[in-house]
Amino acid sequence: MKIFVASLPFKLEENDIRETFEEYGEVSSVKLVLDKETGRKKGFGFVEMPDDEQAKKAIEDLNGLEIYGRAIAVTQAEEKAGGSRRSGGGYGSNRGGGYNRGGYNKGYQDRGSDQH
Repeated sequence: MKIFVASLPFKLEENDIRETFEEYGEVSSVKLVLDKETGRKKGFGFVEMPDDEQAKKAIEDLNGLEIYGRAIAVTQAEEKAGGSRRSGGGYGSNRGGGYNRGGYNKGYQDRGSDQH
C-alpha cells in the first residue's frame, strides 16, 4: 500500500520516516518530495508497505502524531485519473494516540496517551 505523509518537519530524513513506519511492519520504500528548483524538502512524501493490514495500522496510529511540534497527516495515497498517484485528502484527525517508543525520540512529542 502506498501511504501519503504530509506536514513533515523539514529536518526529518527518509531514514527517520522509515524507522517510524517499520515499527508497524516491512517498509519497501520511502520518498520525500523535493522542490525541483531548490532541492529542498517540500514537507511531504510517500511510504510503501507491502502488507495492507500493517499499513492501515500505521496510518491509524500515526495520523495526527506530533513530531517536532507539527501534527503530521498520514493517509492512504489514492490513484489519480490517468494512473499516476496523488495524496489522499484528510488532514486533521488530531485524536489521541501518543508516541512513547522507548529510545527513539528525535524530538517527537508524547501526546499524553498511553495507547502504545
